[in-house]
Amino acid sequence: MITESALDFADALPDGGVLLGLDLGTKTIGTATCDAGWRFATNGKTIVRGKWGKDREKIAALIAERTVKGLVLGLPLNMDGSAGPRAQASRAFARNAAEAFALPILLWDERWSTQSAEAAMIGQDMSRKKRAEAIDSHAAAVILQGAIDRLASGML
Repeated sequence: MITESALDFADALPDGGVLLGLDLGTKTIGTATCDAGWRFATNGKTIVRGKWGKDREKIAALIAERTVKGLVLGLPLNMDGSAGPRAQASRAFARNAAEAFALPILLWDERWSTQSAEAAMIGQDMSRKKRAEAIDSHAAAVILQGAIDRLASGML
C-alpha cells in the first residue's frame, strides 16, 4: 500500500511499530528510524545509490535489523505543491519498494526538509564537510519526524 494520507497509513499499522524514513536523492539515500511508539526520529546511515538491486539489498538489511513495520518516503513537491520529475522518481521508487518489501509506504511532503536539517547542523557548529556527509540522513530524520508528529497527534 502506497499512500499520501497519514490516516490510511496509520490504519495500516494499528499497533504502531518502527518506521524507516527515506530521503531519496540522485546519488544517495538518507535513512532514519523512529521508535515503535512514534515519538522520535533518529538519523541513520546514508546509502550511496546504485542500481535498484543493490539499493534494495541495503534497505532490506535495515528493515530486518530494526524490524521495520512501514516506510516514510520523502516526496519532493515543488513549492506550489505540484509534482515534478523528482516526485515522479520518488513515486516509482515507492512502487518498487512496495513490491520488494510488502510494507505500507507513506509519501510525505519533504519541502524544506533539507534546509531544516542543514540549519540544525549549522546550529550545532558542524563543519561544512561533515554537513555534506550527513545532510541526507538528517533530512530523512526531519521527514520522518514530521510524519510521526502527525501520526501521533491524532490529527490525521
